[in-house]
Amino acid sequence: MGDNLKGEAVTEPHQTFDTILVLDFGSQYSHLITRRLRELNVYSEMLPCTQKLSELSWSPKGIILSGGPYSVYEEDAPHVDPVVFDMDVPLLGICYGLQEIAWHHGKNVSAGQKREYGHARLSVQTHTGKSTHIDELFKGLGDSLEVWMSHGDKLSQLPPSFSAIATTDNAPFAGIVHDSKLYYGIQFHPEVTHTAFGSKLLKNFAVLICKARQDWTMSTFVEKEIARVQTLVGPEGQVIGAVSGGVDSTVAAKLMHQAIGTRFHAVLVNNGLLRLHEAEQVHETLTKGLGINLTVVDATNRFLTALKGITDPEQKRKIIGKNFIDVFQESAKSIATAAKNTPSAGPIEWLLQGTLYPDVIESISFRGPSATIKTHHNVGGLPATMNLKLIEPLRELFKDEVRVLGTQLGIPHDLVWRHPFPGPGLAIRILGEITPAQLAIGRQADHIFIEEIRKAGLYKEISQAFAALLPVKAVGVMGDKRVHEQVIALRAVETKDFMTADSFMFDGRFLKRVSGRIVNEVEGVCRVLYDITSKPPGTIEME
Repeated sequence: MGDNLKGEAVTEPHQTFDTILVLDFGSQYSHLITRRLRELNVYSEMLPCTQKLSELSWSPKGIILSGGPYSVYEEDAPHVDPVVFDMDVPLLGICYGLQEIAWHHGKNVSAGQKREYGHARLSVQTHTGKSTHIDELFKGLGDSLEVWMSHGDKLSQLPPSFSAIATTDNAPFAGIVHDSKLYYGIQFHPEVTHTAFGSKLLKNFAVLICKARQDWTMSTFVEKEIARVQTLVGPEGQVIGAVSGGVDSTVAAKLMHQAIGTRFHAVLVNNGLLRLHEAEQVHETLTKGLGINLTVVDATNRFLTALKGITDPEQKRKIIGKNFIDVFQESAKSIATAAKNTPSAGPIEWLLQGTLYPDVIESISFRGPSATIKTHHNVGGLPATMNLKLIEPLRELFKDEVRVLGTQLGIPHDLVWRHPFPGPGLAIRILGEITPAQLAIGRQADHIFIEEIRKAGLYKEISQAFAALLPVKAVGVMGDKRVHEQVIALRAVETKDFMTADSFMFDGRFLKRVSGRIVNEVEGVCRVLYDITSKPPGTIEME
């Protein structure tokens, strides 16, 4: 439990909602466990497997040990805090987590003679006449189900006081349970969609075994979060935050406005790298549509002058980031000065940031934060000299939860489901030097592409789409005349988590229609390509 400046208690979600704690051993699927539980309306948080459980200020209803890429018998393998076995809470070990439980109860884990990756047929074993908890994990799932395996190691024999509750052809102990304690282990991954009834199994653990309440909803969250913000900021505190028109910053701003009204100051920095009519549309939506106190700063000339002659994408990001910080600081001072003789008088002490839970997960991984986070993804780089304290109302939420929250806050559907737009804007969708002429071409082509996607009813099916301007020219024939003009690359992807992505498969007639419009309506373009590269090896953005 945190405190605000006046010492008043500020309640965190894990102190309000029954919480299942996921301890991460480095699996690529770990975050999915948390997401699947949230989808069941059970609140869940993830911490690194190295977490000292005695240091928790709250008590989980149950603990899940995730999978991981290690072998428990290796010298440098990560291990859970042994205190977990003294906490008297239900445990579920998934893949590596199963082996971790077994390792603690006799170390009967070894390399398998045959690895098991992909689909497998699991046979469930029931134990009539034994303690009722033994059969509860697979209750209602049938005698046989298709599961997703991803392991090389396996149990060589059952740990003492454990029973087998599931088998596969390659793993005789694919599911185990302690005979008297609520300790369960499974060799497969219930969190992935390839496992039939995986969510049902997780529900059995969280609700049936752990007795967790299914009260995690956005309507419940928003009431508690508004109260938390009001307590944290106090009756006179001022908050400033950057908005972009994207769903995260808009939802955060609307929530802050509902909590403290005009004491929240939103700032939109128009860096000249926004999409067609974007600054005007964001101003209209946030002020007239949502009643948010918004200041728009047009810094177009400042940014474009700083970017003149720059072609390296990382240099672009750093220049944009530095200038953004300078403009934002200047705006904060101006807003504070203007508010001196108004009901909103008082120092600005808080900075709103639209951090989401995936950002939190990445930063707390026991493997360390990612080294590939792009420069200037958000305003987290603001200097300490501003003396502002962070307030992050969305930091416990996944993207899909933010969209639900936005809808409940009355934000228009089109804005809630808007595709992500990068912080550096069109600067990383126009490859090469950024000039007013290149921006005009990029904006028009992108506008046409998105307009046609909306007309075709495909916008919500696509996770992200845009048009990029390539730094090459090609020969074409237009109006009976040979031309040597620029090339547009269209990009559209489908993804659940933006960690991996596949290109969206348009109908050929659709692409032909978009190509025709761009070539005919955007001066300076004679050729249009469609990028079908998946992520990996490609990234979603071009730079």
